[in-house]
Amino acid sequence: MRILFAGTPEPAVASLNALIQAGHDVVGVLTRTDAKVGRKRVLTPSPVAERATELGLPVIKADRFFGDTGQAAIAEIQELQPDLGAVVAYGGLLPQGVLDMLPNGWVNLHFSLLPAYRGAAPVQWAIINQESVTGAAVFQLEAGLDTGPVFATVTRALQPEETAGEVLADLAISGGTLLSDTLFDIAAGSAVATPQQGEVSWAPKITSRDVQIDAYQPSAVVRGLINGASPAPGAWATLNGDSTKAQRFKIGGAAPVSDMPDQGKAPGEFIIEPHRVLLVCHDGAVELTKVQPSGKKMMVASDWANGVDPTIGLHTSATHPTEFDVDEG
Repeated sequence: MRILFAGTPEPAVASLNALIQAGHDVVGVLTRTDAKVGRKRVLTPSPVAERATELGLPVIKADRFFGDTGQAAIAEIQELQPDLGAVVAYGGLLPQGVLDMLPNGWVNLHFSLLPAYRGAAPVQWAIINQESVTGAAVFQLEAGLDTGPVFATVTRALQPEETAGEVLADLAISGGTLLSDTLFDIAAGSAVATPQQGEVSWAPKITSRDVQIDAYQPSAVVRGLINGASPAPGAWATLNGDSTKAQRFKIGGAAPVSDMPDQGKAPGEFIIEPHRVLLVCHDGAVELTKVQPSGKKMMVASDWANGVDPTIGLHTSATHPTEFDVDEG
């Protein structure tokens, strides 16, 4: 089959590589338009666009399929004459007219065990909700949001210290293989798609407003929020002490604590030991693995703790008023 690959972020690159390495006939790539990246807001092609260019593949850039730009993108797709579209985190809506363009339709690799966690952030919400297992599914794309029948799945256990970034990077590899195998089955006429069964849950896009840390929550809830929001948008709180006022403080990873020291600390306070930093919560503590103080880069938590103000701590209410826009950065 002639395959049009549609994807945008870094996790989708693994699937594109898997299709190329397996010998699939990828005739072009559909991706979103260049985006402004970094503090200097430099207009940058998507990771999938960059990889497609390295591979010498035609690249079609489109965020939507109406108006002059949308019609131009449709014309470019038609010129490639693909038999099937393979979608991995494209990030744009494919209207029914586009879904109907290709003889064998479109399939989608989604990073959850459908119908659980339909939506934009399935791995993040699985970790936030402290699930023990997640996975990936290849399904037939249709007009509904992640509602199509499923061809194949792969499962993966979740460890309590893993971040969304780590899990997604791993699923990108196993999911790419799953997608490649499914496309071979479709080409051979042996693929069977089964309607989704089970309880439906949702995974909407996560913003900074969703991931403010409240240390009065149970430690498992705090840990899930921190790891689910890492690397982006990053769980955060305001950092206060005798020598600092309302500084934004991000936490990039957390691990469970089984040997909580009895130091009479309140939720939001830190316990700093020679080789670890603990954040006290409602029912214990979590070990912080990476932190990002205001105006600095992410760093190992124990490095940050060297010489830190001993009075420092986090605001403990998720509704505490702040002096900055929480969506900044």
